[in-house]
Amino acid sequence: MSFAYGPRDDKESIATLNRALELGINFWDTADMYGFGHNEELISQVLVQSRDKIFIATKFGFRLKEDKSGTYFDGSPHYLKQAVEKSLQRLKIDTIDLYYSHRVDQNVPVEETVGAMADLVKQGKVKYIGLSEASAASIRKAHAVHPITALQSEYSLMTRDPEGEILDTLRELGITLVAYSPLARGLVTATVTDKNELAQDDFRRTLPRFDDAHWQNNQTLVEEFAAFAQNKNCTPAQLALAWVLAQGDDIIPIPGTKKRKYLEENAAAVDLELNDHELSEIEALMLKYPDVGHRYSEGSMKLVNK
Repeated sequence: MSFAYGPRDDKESIATLNRALELGINFWDTADMYGFGHNEELISQVLVQSRDKIFIATKFGFRLKEDKSGTYFDGSPHYLKQAVEKSLQRLKIDTIDLYYSHRVDQNVPVEETVGAMADLVKQGKVKYIGLSEASAASIRKAHAVHPITALQSEYSLMTRDPEGEILDTLRELGITLVAYSPLARGLVTATVTDKNELAQDDFRRTLPRFDDAHWQNNQTLVEEFAAFAQNKNCTPAQLALAWVLAQGDDIIPIPGTKKRKYLEENAAAVDLELNDHELSEIEALMLKYPDVGHRYSEGSMKLVNK
């Protein structure tokens, strides 16, 4: 709603948030870096008046470089104390339901970061603690300091990183996986047919999956996936979300949108059931087109699963 995916439309975004409540979608996810504060302020316009209906999650850690040339990650207890106060102010609330460290800082022991986050729980500023893009080892270290409620990591048909050790660890410890970009940043929805039509500031232009090396592979994959969805009498987006939901009751996808029509389309995915044969067919389709490319640029990949 606030950055990375083309121009903002705050009026439609507010309408989308209100429609979400009407549909019973009450788990909302944001971060202080989304529009560098703008998204938290935007959400506050609906959050404050419906505080008892919404479970709000936000994240901290990414900071803008002084020359504004990019971001860096700071998971230090010192910065955490500043970040949480600013998020509370922008959201206009007293307590954040779920507070994530947006990545694992490679220069700060995760135990220190989580220890400082645990202090926020004691102070009543945060209810639950989460991590994002953490490895199984980091999850165990963090959970030993304070219970981790959720791990938010990218998970979709095209991004399967959490499967195996990470997901096994989450299930052993009773931690929920919150799957971001469950639609592969719109790729599996079959709506991005020409990457050159993306806005100039759309960050997907920087992603390997949208560049020439992998574009044809991914377009062919998506075309076949869309045909599968048509046979199932659903949209590709609904099929992709149903696939994520079918991976376990402890996995919650959080598809992002700034438009009511896509929100309503996504919400209908909860009524779509996939049988074992259909799941196997989808798996076989994915295996036909393995050259999907990395989900992030080389620099950003260095920050995930740490």
